[in-house]
Amino acid sequence: MARRGGVAAAAMALAWRRGMCSAPAPAAAAAALTSEELMRMERERSAHNYHPIPVVFSKGEGSHIMDPEGNKYIDFLSAYSAVNQGHCHPKVLRALTEQAERLTLSSRAFYNDKFPIFAEYLTSMFGYEMMLPMNTGAEGVETAIKLARKWGYQKKNIPKDEALIVSCCGCFHGRTLGVISMSCDNDATRGFGPLVPGHLKVDFGDIDGLEKIFKDHGDKICGFLFEPIQGEAGVIIPPDGYLKAVRDLCSRHNILMIADEIQTGIARTGKMLACDWEDIRPDMVILGKALGAGVVPVSAVLADKDVMLCIKPGEHGSTFGGNPLASAVAVASLKVVIDEGLVERYMEVICYVICCFMIQLYDLSYICFLLNMYGTKELQS
Repeated sequence: MARRGGVAAAAMALAWRRGMCSAPAPAAAAAALTSEELMRMERERSAHNYHPIPVVFSKGEGSHIMDPEGNKYIDFLSAYSAVNQGHCHPKVLRALTEQAERLTLSSRAFYNDKFPIFAEYLTSMFGYEMMLPMNTGAEGVETAIKLARKWGYQKKNIPKDEALIVSCCGCFHGRTLGVISMSCDNDATRGFGPLVPGHLKVDFGDIDGLEKIFKDHGDKICGFLFEPIQGEAGVIIPPDGYLKAVRDLCSRHNILMIADEIQTGIARTGKMLACDWEDIRPDMVILGKALGAGVVPVSAVLADKDVMLCIKPGEHGSTFGGNPLASAVAVASLKVVIDEGLVERYMEVICYVICCFMIQLYDLSYICFLLNMYGTKELQS
């Protein structure tokens, strides 16, 4: 029955393309649809690769989001941290609309007048010599892996096709085939084999296990890819000193330290990068999500010339990567973070939220005692 319906739909679409009937009208054009109608439409017409929470969002502003019926919600998910600046930030939207009226896409076959400004701004802000623009987080991760392998063959003299990447069990770096090949999650890999070879796995936070892998395979390992805080695994924070120990091991064994800061970066943890909590500098940093403030997809890999220039023209690229529209939006998104002090505000907000929860759980007089005794700044630390 489903097969017959698919054939009928295909026949109608073919007739339209051949000019034999009028184009199908979007259902939404007829009248405003209810949440229930929209959810039913998505279930029937979209692949079931997601199982969304049964609520429909139609408008967002700041930390609030609304459904078609006018109900208002506080968005604690923040699109997995893609809207750290808040939904539809006016400064970001202004950059979007102004650039959309000028030029949206040139391709990297030509120069455009926005990407160089984005590249200069991003590298200066994070202290790296070069960047490589992409669109999605998974693309950024794939780019970092390709860069690490190129570096391994050219600079570390790893034998051809023998370069290894070490990653952590519980990691989430995206859903492309190359990326899920690093996963220990059977749900992520089941039915998608054969996976891409060249990966070793270690438990997150296990510095002794990492050292053993480096000692056993270090001459063929080109990079260690990790999340400073694991997100999909359940917001797992590593032991104190772990990142510094990783930095030391990578330096000692001549292995690239690659930080996936797509979710933790850009003011999500009270620092611009989560790695800043231990004052360490990875060899590569992958950014995404909030880089586009939830307006357009933007990602980037940061590295110094020693790594970045291993890639030559024609060996890697993207039609939309570095496009002027995304570049203008990314600069505006980063300026919002700086100008509005989102890093500093994080500590103020988290302290307030914690106090609110404590008030619900404990006696109010105890909270007042703490505030009077120590003050807000001391409680933040």
